[in-house]
Amino acid sequence: MRIIVVDDEASIRQTTTICLESMGHQCVTATNGADALKEVEKSHFDAAILDLRLNQENGLDVLDKLLQAAPQLAVVVFTAYSSVETAVEAMRRGAHDYLSKPFTPDQVRQTFARIARTRQMEIRLAELESRADSAPSEDWSTDEPVMQRMYSLVSKAASTPTTILILGPSGTGKSVLARQIHQASPLKENPFVTVNCPCLSRELLESTLFGHVKGAFTGAVSDTWGKVAAADGGTLFLDEIGELPLEMQPKLLRLLQEREYERVGETKTRRANVRLIAATNRDLGQAVREGKFREDLYYRLNVVSVNMPPLAARRRDLKRLALEFLQSLGSQAGKPGLNFSPAAWRLIEGYAWPGNLRELRNIIERSVILAESSEVDIADLPDMPQASNTLPTQLGSSISLAQLEAEHIRLVVAKTRSREEAAAILGIDPATLYRKRKRMEAPEQVESEVAGS
Repeated sequence: MRIIVVDDEASIRQTTTICLESMGHQCVTATNGADALKEVEKSHFDAAILDLRLNQENGLDVLDKLLQAAPQLAVVVFTAYSSVETAVEAMRRGAHDYLSKPFTPDQVRQTFARIARTRQMEIRLAELESRADSAPSEDWSTDEPVMQRMYSLVSKAASTPTTILILGPSGTGKSVLARQIHQASPLKENPFVTVNCPCLSRELLESTLFGHVKGAFTGAVSDTWGKVAAADGGTLFLDEIGELPLEMQPKLLRLLQEREYERVGETKTRRANVRLIAATNRDLGQAVREGKFREDLYYRLNVVSVNMPPLAARRRDLKRLALEFLQSLGSQAGKPGLNFSPAAWRLIEGYAWPGNLRELRNIIERSVILAESSEVDIADLPDMPQASNTLPTQLGSSISLAQLEAEHIRLVVAKTRSREEAAAILGIDPATLYRKRKRMEAPEQVESEVAGS
């Protein structure tokens, strides 16, 4: 794991770092909260050790700032001025564990061994969740012209070994489309292996992908075959590839071009025949321009690219998708035959669904739990805004200009092949379109900007 040690005592920083590095972890140190916050905002960390007494700083305030910057950070706090009240308050604010000074190296090892086990469980859970359906069915039926064109392209590409890049906002069903492509390919009887890139640190991602040999690092007690070997002869799906660390990208490029790789700690070159499908909600072209993604890897991935449109651009499919979710989840909950009341359906139909299919599934799942009759009514949809985020039905409706602009942008982007083409239709440059789409993820920002203009 990558760990930041925050303590104003040099001896504590040194002792703790030596202990953690002996376990195979990578450490960065900071003497105060401000420097620690800069490090956390600059790069990824899995965990932190934080002294609750940093000169004149209140460690609890630093804890709040670190967790605000990196909510997934596992923070272990310690101090020579410990008390039950302080420990309880630190845990209440989100600390993962608590140690009192003086501590022993064995206590540190045990604490971070528990964190490592928890991280492994989280990774496994994320992997299992990525395999769960984000869409109600495996078929490719659709009433939307934009989806029909996309499926036509995908069905042609599926029969070939070419790399496919799936683009689109979070929650649109990119992982489900990847499975559909695999099932429609000649490789359907072979493995389909998923790697969720954001869930893994750089070190763990490399080992997970390519495997490692015994002794490659502390804790490598046996040889391990990675996901590439597991997917040999089948499909390797890299979810959110835009989060792939820059230093890992040449190794993936080599796998794509040469079908070769090496396990961590091994010099022997191995071969794997895998079909790669990648997905991302990021603009990889922009990432290339910013130096965050290799240009050669981008072009190697972007052989065939498909855009998953947001749910707001699939209005003709909405009822079918919602009913399939309702029937499937209702049967699982022992409530077969559920339907939507007219009022509930009007609310569902008028909502903009910024969270796309994932949001639709989650809301319907909760409504199934709450439903007390054979119909899901408005009262069973408590988390759905009834006065905002609704989809305009026609020009002149009682909606804000920000909502109208956002919906128009979504529809144009969904129907075009590239950001450049969409920008040309909208009459703006691609950079402006990129900024607008980023702000659309937080509608309140768009509205405040329009109000202030």
